Amino acid sequence: MKPLFVLVTAICLLSCNNKTNKTIEEHPSDNIAENSFGLKIDDKKALNTNDAFENYQTISLNDSLTMKFTGVVKDVCKAKGCWMKLDLENGEEVMVKFKDYGFFVPTDIEGETVVVNGKAFVNEMSVEEQKHYAEDAGENPDEIAKIESAKKTYSFLADGVLIMK
Repeated sequence: MKPLFVLVTAICLLSCNNKTNKTIEEHPSDNIAENSFGLKIDDKKALNTNDAFENYQTISLNDSLTMKFTGVVKDVCKAKGCWMKLDLENGEEVMVKFKDYGFFVPTDIEGETVVVNGKAFVNEMSVEEQKHYAEDAGENPDEIAKIESAKKTYSFLADGVLIMK
């Protein structure tokens, strides 16, 4: 039992490592420097949050859809930037993780507009996973203790993120 605990702990610690691929990209059309993480992407043909939300409505549990959309960062992992939440319509949000943990984003980007490219999907997040993300986000213990049931979530596995500046 002890080796299993050690293995699970090691995997959890490694999942939020400090590996970041960052490039600064200059777009001649608008002369705005933008931060790019993962695959280099641009904002061309990115859906807005209304269209992204409509696409999420068409996805069944455990199905996926490739898309690129623009959103505002609502929350980000304070430990390492290994996930972020984006606002969608009607108070909904999308949980964004990064493909193969190959890159992370800065921990101070709440309120920033980003473009994400990758796979959108709908899943059910366990109580344990919700509590883990709440701890990463710096939530207080009383709020974390209120999490008592699994919930349907809009999720996104990004292969590229662009922070608009």
